[in-house]
Amino acid sequence: MRAPQESKLPITQDDCLALDAADPLSALRAQFALPEGVTYLDGNSLGARPKAAPERARAVLEAEWGDGLIRSWNTAGWYDLPVRLGDKLAPLIGAGPGEVVVTDSTSVNLFKALAAAIKLQADSPENGHRRTIVTERDSFPSDIYMAEAMIAWLDRGYRLRLLDSWDQLPDALNDDGGVAVVLLTHVNYRTGRMFDMGAVTAQVHAAGALMIWDLAHSAGAVEVGLTAAGADFAVGCTYKYLNGGPGSPAFIWVPQRHQGAFSQPLAGWWAHRQPFAMQPAFAPAAGIRRALCGTQPIVSLALVEVGLDIFAQAPLAGLRRKSLALTDLFIALVEQRCAGHGLTLVTPRPHAQRGSHVSFSHPHGYAVMQALIARGVIGDYREPQVMRFGFTPLYTAYADVWNAVHTLAAILDRGDYQIDAARGAVT
Repeated sequence: MRAPQESKLPITQDDCLALDAADPLSALRAQFALPEGVTYLDGNSLGARPKAAPERARAVLEAEWGDGLIRSWNTAGWYDLPVRLGDKLAPLIGAGPGEVVVTDSTSVNLFKALAAAIKLQADSPENGHRRTIVTERDSFPSDIYMAEAMIAWLDRGYRLRLLDSWDQLPDALNDDGGVAVVLLTHVNYRTGRMFDMGAVTAQVHAAGALMIWDLAHSAGAVEVGLTAAGADFAVGCTYKYLNGGPGSPAFIWVPQRHQGAFSQPLAGWWAHRQPFAMQPAFAPAAGIRRALCGTQPIVSLALVEVGLDIFAQAPLAGLRRKSLALTDLFIALVEQRCAGHGLTLVTPRPHAQRGSHVSFSHPHGYAVMQALIARGVIGDYREPQVMRFGFTPLYTAYADVWNAVHTLAAILDRGDYQIDAARGAVT
């Protein structure tokens, strides 16, 4: 599915409706609860609710918990749910069975992955001297906080190097201090820029470092090939493009080749080889279960499964094609309808460098976004001056793109936004 090209400008509303009529994925939209009169372009922050979610939650609460009680850890499959969900999620990130577990938060899982990578390097005769962790200054702040916390907790001479731009990576890898781990976000949360996972991972490995990817803004929206890239660890969330619900558990990927040596400091009983033996000494479970920690949040995990089941109905390649068509259309329409209003495209134009959200900066971006939200077009805002618009191919329609840009143009043409609007909580 292709959006109208520049040669066919101007793009009309009928063009967008024709794209929807020809969209092989359009039927998936009916599986989501989307409020009437709302154009939702913030699935990169919180995915829409699958219509099947309340029924699934009710089944867990009333039948599995209410009737099954504690027996449901076995009879309803609660105990194995984190691993079973991991196997469902694995194809979306290019991973194999038994390599992903859904558990905890992205930040907690990142702490585990960092600890495991640092220990692997510290235990290596060739790389034990390495003491630098590299990430971008423009990474999601929590990733940086976790790296800083790890360094402070270890108190063994590690340091954090922040890159001001991704093209500084080669110089960082030649750092005399020795880079142990590189942590990067596959798709940048603010700009929507996407790394070439395979090329970057190869570059990092050539320098003797290990590679951790944060997939929070790519899992479920772009094609990810962790195994093909030879990456070392990855983490991500399920409440964005995977539609698991607010604060739903995240995931961690540990490839088979690292699982035997995988060690993380949060050694809870769910990661024990025999959790119900109640032994005082910790003995890690075999395989991916050693990435778990404590007792799992079953209701939240059950809702994650509802979101993941929808992905089984569409090939990821088809979702990616639609994502690119939606973002192409949005960029073209904004530049067609909103020229001269101070908007600057932040997201890269090349498909290979673009995730599934588009960011434009504007001197009054916060105020403009609040005006959009007040008119039923929900995107979000990130400092400095960046308006983000997320395109979730499972449920975003081409007509949504038209409606969003039509509303944006009307606001900008009339200057219909409150410049001195106070900053509040943003999604």
